[in-house]
Amino acid sequence: MKIAVVTLDGENISQHFGRSPYYKIFTIKNDKIVSTEMRQRGTGHFAPNRNTEETHSLDANGRHGYGAEADSKHATMADEINDCAVLIAGGMGEGAYKSFKRAGLNVFLTDHIKINTAVDELIKGTLANLFKSRTD
Repeated sequence: MKIAVVTLDGENISQHFGRSPYYKIFTIKNDKIVSTEMRQRGTGHFAPNRNTEETHSLDANGRHGYGAEADSKHATMADEINDCAVLIAGGMGEGAYKSFKRAGLNVFLTDHIKINTAVDELIKGTLANLFKSRTD
């Protein structure tokens, strides 16, 4: 199994998915970490050639991250980690969360700061998913 964790520095979990420039990818076998890699994100706020004037489009209820345009962006983001079963972040928009779930990712939003703490808890089956309080 592979786990993707969004990060700014490889040690700490990014508190907002879209503002993280990297994924730290863990490969887990028999409940042990067998390898890690840092993967630069090509999407989100750090995407190469990103339009810095870009704003989030809002749906009829004033929420960002919903609708066809947002779903397309989220699908591109999910494609970057299509070899992973799990995504861990500190937080993200509810539209993104739902899009990643539809893409087949098991998404955990956590208040842990340290990546290794969250990954260890995930392996043990004790990582709480705080999606209700960590989506905007």
